[in-house]
Amino acid sequence: MSARRVVLGVSGASGAMLGLAAARHLASLGVETDLVASAAARRTLAEECGPEALRALEAMVTRSHAIDDIGAAIASGSVPVSGMIIAPCSMRSLAAIAHGLDDNLLTRAAGVQLKERRRLVLLPREAPLTLAHLRNMTAATEMGAIIMPPVPAFYLGHRTLEQAAEQIAARAVDLMAVSPPCAQHWSPEAEDQPAGNC
Repeated sequence: MSARRVVLGVSGASGAMLGLAAARHLASLGVETDLVASAAARRTLAEECGPEALRALEAMVTRSHAIDDIGAAIASGSVPVSGMIIAPCSMRSLAAIAHGLDDNLLTRAAGVQLKERRRLVLLPREAPLTLAHLRNMTAATEMGAIIMPPVPAFYLGHRTLEQAAEQIAARAVDLMAVSPPCAQHWSPEAEDQPAGNC
């Protein structure tokens, strides 16, 4: 299995900057990255991050796949990758993954990670959560996914939303185990926390 290839999914939940931050971290590590962004993600990227955000995202990855391209390489378990991050993960995508509805390339690629017993890290973005959301998170976890809500590390004293998003994305990338950990870590001895290795 390749230790240096990751699938990055971006779905239509709010928090599009998380996908950009994850792509930046993967690019900084030299990780081969396959991007698949939903139609709703493309709209959210434009509305939350600006009209050039999608182009910037695509410039950071190795290859970009259309959401309806179910014949793409990442739709097959025979293609070796370390795993997949979906940042952010909409409740619609979470539900499809939790119930095995491989109805587009994003959910199919996620299903491939589960069936191949590879890492699948989901950053679900919604609040408050309904019972359906919680049950879908449980179902995905039972199949092997890692549910990582994009909760800021308040203890690190980040001053901007961008800093918080970078930390969250770095932690998601760390879960792929494609490099030594690069997320900023807590150290009670230091007033100013180290910036990490990325």
